[in-house]
Order: sequence, then C-alpha cells, then structure tokens
Amino acid sequence: MERITLNNGVKMPVVGFGVYQIDDLNETERCASDALDVGYRLIDTAACYRNEEAVGAAIAKSGIKRDEIFVTTKLWVQDYGFEPALKAFETSRKKLGLDYVDLYLVHKPYGDYYGAWRALEKLYREGVVRAIGVTSFWNERLADLFTCNEVTPAVNQIETNVWRQQWDADAFMTKHGIARQAWAPFAEGKNDVFNVPLLREIAAKHNKSTAQVMLRQLIQRGFSVIPKTVRKSRMEENFDVFDFTLDDSDMAAIRTLDLGKSLIYDETDPETAIWIAGYKYR
Repeated sequence: MERITLNNGVKMPVVGFGVYQIDDLNETERCASDALDVGYRLIDTAACYRNEEAVGAAIAKSGIKRDEIFVTTKLWVQDYGFEPALKAFETSRKKLGLDYVDLYLVHKPYGDYYGAWRALEKLYREGVVRAIGVTSFWNERLADLFTCNEVTPAVNQIETNVWRQQWDADAFMTKHGIARQAWAPFAEGKNDVFNVPLLREIAAKHNKSTAQVMLRQLIQRGFSVIPKTVRKSRMEENFDVFDFTLDDSDMAAIRTLDLGKSLIYDETDPETAIWIAGYKYR
C-alpha cells in the first residue's frame, strides 16, 4: 500500500474505505471487516454516520495490529466549541474502542469551528490523536483557520471527482503542505459517471474499469481516496489501482470533463449551509 506523508510526519494510506451511508450497524461491521480482509488499512467514519461502534468491532475482530490500521473519524457541527468537542471525542473514542485515533477531522466549516479546532489542537498535543484536519473547507475558510491558530491541518477532505476536479483547492493546499483527500471520488454516480464514453475508452486501453481509472487519476494528482461500496468484489476492484499508470494524454482528456461545480450539493450555498448547520445526528 502506498502512503502519503502528512505535514507532521505521520504516514496515511493512499486508498481507504469509507462507511458513509452504511446505516445498519451489522452491515457496517461486515463491510469494514471485508475491507480489512481485502487489504485496506484506512477506515473512514464519523460521529454523524452513527456507525463508529461497528467500525470498532470490525477492527477488534480483525486480528490486525492496531498500529497497522489508520482510523479516521470526524466531529459534527452540533458538537463544536471547545468543551463540547472534547466530550464528543471521548464518545467517539469509546465507541471505536480505541486508545487513540489516527486522524480527527472538523467535519464542516460552519458554527464554532474555531473552538472545535482548539480542542483538536489540545487532543493532538496530548497524543490521543496522531493528526488533525478538516473536511470541506474551501480555500478562504482553510486560510482563515491555519493563519489564526497554532496547528495547520494535516488533511482537508474535499469532494473531488471527474465532474468537480478542484484544481484551485489542489494548488492552494499543495502550497501550504495540507494533504488532499477526495470524498465522493465517483461523484455518487451522478451523470452516469461509470459509463462516460471517454472514461470507458481510457479504461479499455489499460484493461481496467472506469472506477479504477477515476481513482488512479486522483492518486496520480497526489490525492488520497476513500471510495465506498457494500460489495466485496467492488472493494477489491477499488483497491487494485497500483499496477497501471495513466499517461499525459489520459490525464489531459479526463481534465476536460471538469464542470467546476458539485453535482451533489454546493456547500457555499446559503440554504445548504443552513441545513448542514442545523442537522442533528442524535
């Protein structure tokens, strides 16, 4: 497994397994166990996914050494603020059944994310998290956060896929040493992405699937990826992306697909912001 070295020296697997939208705890545990069996060593969950305990159960039953598994979880907006964030972390850690978390993220850039970030800085200094970062912070919010606080985020998870390629965000984070991790690398299937003729042509050229081409393009750009699926055969397919390389013409062709906007939702839209800020997971 290839790894990315974060700005604090911690090494993070390039390909991880996400458990977003797997609501049933038994199904989550089964999927996380299958992913670990396939060879994934990064599991990505979140408090608001309401399945941390299932991820923890899969890790405990796997027999894999703890230091070989990279675990990410996230703090939701309703738990922002210094003291609430510290309490929420302890809840997540207990649900996961872990002594420490490898990566802890502030989940969205709304509410008191300053207070939340300072709580994460405390957890990082105490060593109960190995790295801290954010999710869905656009460039201005990211700049505001690291300029006015002590610790620069190690990771920013942002929606990145063929329809929304995030070149400006990529350049900004690269300049400031913040690792890029793509959520929704398949754009949640929007615009029938698995059957785009251009992607099918490139896939056939390399004897790979369109999903593998989409992941490979992101990896070659320096992104970590966290695809999700409930099918073990798809987990194996998504993991098998290190034995081929897209050439310059492939990469340039894929770039022409960029629409420059999300087909899932626009997090800078006021109505989206109101919905996210008001969402309660418990």
